[in-house]
Amino acid sequence: MSFVQPLVMRQNGVRLEPLALEHEEGLRAAAADGALWKLRITSVPEPQDTRAYIETALQMRADGHRFAFAVRDDATGDVLGSTSFHDILPAVKRVEIGYTWYRKSVQRSHVNTTCKLLMMGHAFDQLGCNVVGWRTDNFNFASQRAIERLGAKKDGVIRGHALRRDGTIRDTVMYSMRAGEWPEARAQLLYLLELHAHAQ
Repeated sequence: MSFVQPLVMRQNGVRLEPLALEHEEGLRAAAADGALWKLRITSVPEPQDTRAYIETALQMRADGHRFAFAVRDDATGDVLGSTSFHDILPAVKRVEIGYTWYRKSVQRSHVNTTCKLLMMGHAFDQLGCNVVGWRTDNFNFASQRAIERLGAKKDGVIRGHALRRDGTIRDTVMYSMRAGEWPEARAQLLYLLELHAHAQ
């Protein structure tokens, strides 16, 4: 049995559901909102590569390495982006959260905070993870700030670690959170969501 089992999670009008081929058109539309594939520091698929992107995610799920979700507006069903558990290590009860991107129109909204609250809650409270990790490009400063706002601690930088889409080699910034740090992080995320709700 796979460590991460299929499930649907929902909160604050956001729904996470297992990524499937039926999401192809919605993902393509989400990526087109801001032409996100043009950013050299992300892994957003180009329009013609959307199906292959999903097929790769499904193969990684079958192999037990990654479990990808479609992020949807729970009221309209519109696809807002995608996020994943990856580098899944059942023996040490560790997962990472990544492959995350959202259409430009919902960036800097409550969507990312809600998704992280759902995924971290599932990892720590249901899967019993000891550690949840994140990794990002050394030049993706917005991503680094977002991860740090979650309460994650910076573990370090792996130099010359991975290829970017433009062929350059990136350094990877690694972050993590231990299970004992989760209650305080959860309280902070709920506080941030409450502030956002009152600001509307």
